[in-house]
Amino acid sequence: MPPEVLEVLALPMEHHRTPEFVATYGRVLKNLKSVFQTEQPCFIQTSTGSGGLESALVNCLSPGDEVLSIVSGKFGERWAEMAEAFGMRVTRLEVEWGKPVDVRKISDHLSSNPKTKAVLTQACETSTAVLHPVREIAAAVKTTPAVLMVDAITALGALNMPMDEWGLDVVVGGSQKAFMLPTGLSFISFSKKAWALTETSKCPKFYFDIRAEKSANDAGESLFSSSVTLIRALDLVLDIFLKTGMHRVYERIQTLATATITASNTMGLKVFAQTPSPSVTAIAVPDGLDGQKIRGDIEKTAQIVVMGGQDRLKGKILRIGHMGAISDENLLTTLDAVAQAINRAKPGTIAQDKIEAALAQAKTILQSQPPVMRTQ
Repeated sequence: MPPEVLEVLALPMEHHRTPEFVATYGRVLKNLKSVFQTEQPCFIQTSTGSGGLESALVNCLSPGDEVLSIVSGKFGERWAEMAEAFGMRVTRLEVEWGKPVDVRKISDHLSSNPKTKAVLTQACETSTAVLHPVREIAAAVKTTPAVLMVDAITALGALNMPMDEWGLDVVVGGSQKAFMLPTGLSFISFSKKAWALTETSKCPKFYFDIRAEKSANDAGESLFSSSVTLIRALDLVLDIFLKTGMHRVYERIQTLATATITASNTMGLKVFAQTPSPSVTAIAVPDGLDGQKIRGDIEKTAQIVVMGGQDRLKGKILRIGHMGAISDENLLTTLDAVAQAINRAKPGTIAQDKIEAALAQAKTILQSQPPVMRTQ
């Protein structure tokens, strides 16, 4: 989080029904459209990103509806399980972890199963750092009765993904990723095609009733109590985004990713994802080493936190995020810390001259970024 965001989070509290906060809330709802790249209403929900995924399901679908869920990692599994919990008939399109989905398989399923109501996918499967071909998936779904629901929690605000232009029907984001905030807010928007389904959805809902939320928003308020601290900070983040230009934000994140991938390759470390997302890079841990122990070593020795793998990937990958106020020095220090921890786990795994060459390459790539987006 940038220092100025931390300052806003520390401001004295105000009531969420005051005229001042109501004005902030309305401005935030309007400015979110620029990040979603949509003319449709955007909504804020006080929940983690998973709450946004549940909201997408319960507002558009009904028990018994046929759903195709792309499962290529931990979060694909979670959304499929969530749909099953609401009584939907879920077909899982299993994708090898680390690889993107084959769009032809989606098209074939929709042709063979014309009653499919929704296709669920991650834009970036956070657990593997894979970027799925969302634009191509949208093109395949658009000509069918189904709607495309996109978990964009690690993509919205981090990479160019125009909702209206690409024909994405439901897009879900979260505050704790590219929006540079603590966990606690989810964001969601519906296309006209998806909004029509809200009129027939029979799933039980109360807190996540998006039609009731829209009525409240149209009257200038939120339906329930708002997270004042987070929304005031979001107001600042959106102002930063709009003044900087989203294209510059995307460029900065891509530059961090490119520097990480280049350095990893030079050090002989394999990038796990076949199609890496700009927002996060997963590095395969060298054979015979325990990624969990390496993570712990990095945290203890360098006071840097990187994430590991989940479930079948536990101990096998390290994940480095590229979203938020990450300086050049932050990334270079992290890359060096990862290399040194690997060498402490198994001396000589990465030669020192390769580490130095990798860091020099990464630094050159980072310094190519326009200064306006280089957080120092």
